[in-house]
Amino acid sequence: MDSPECQHLYMDIQEFFEGLNMKVEQQVPLLLVERQALNEALEAEKSGHHLPETRGLCLSEEQIVRTILKRPTIGPGNRIMDMITGPYKLVRRCEVTAILILYGLPRLQTGSILAHEMMHAYLRLKGYRSLSPQVEEGICQVLSHLWLESEIIAGASGNAASSSASSSSSSAAPTSSKKGAKTEFEKKLGAFIKNQIETDSSVEYGDGFRAGIQAVEQYGLRSTLDHMRLTGSFPY
Repeated sequence: MDSPECQHLYMDIQEFFEGLNMKVEQQVPLLLVERQALNEALEAEKSGHHLPETRGLCLSEEQIVRTILKRPTIGPGNRIMDMITGPYKLVRRCEVTAILILYGLPRLQTGSILAHEMMHAYLRLKGYRSLSPQVEEGICQVLSHLWLESEIIAGASGNAASSSASSSSSSAAPTSSKKGAKTEFEKKLGAFIKNQIETDSSVEYGDGFRAGIQAVEQYGLRSTLDHMRLTGSFPY
């Protein structure tokens, strides 16, 4: 995805959070960056717990990040060419200065990362303190998983509607792959990312997700968050 497409996705995910009564009031910049810029931002951040292969970051520190300004062209051998980047100064006006996402990922993968990082932002902005890495990363993975499920369900509904329409008209217009019906690639990618979250073997992300989703399924999302705020742990 490039920057304009990602901003539309960002608004979709903000609406998703609002639908869960979890509106993020502050305007947090979303920046698409190259791998090097993501690694540099990770090193500059004083705290945090991240996967070895980080694809997204929720930043709290003031720093200058090189963000992508112009969509590059794809050359021979799928090489990215004519990438134009520029400095973006992050100013600390609240607990979150920006969300960074690795450039060039498919929409569903970008969205799952963005939903995860949005949850980090929500927790910091709403004053959740002293959460263990397992609890914080776990609940962020839960929100990523919930967003993916909503996309897959919406895609299935779109496919059903598209199939119904095509049966009554031989000249039905194609449905957008971004909303509504999903392509076969998107359906397989969504299922793959969901399975990755569900079967992750790490303590923080995998065990954290499984404990978090169990709590949400048993007690509901709001009660789980309230319990986390009071105790720093998931309800059992």
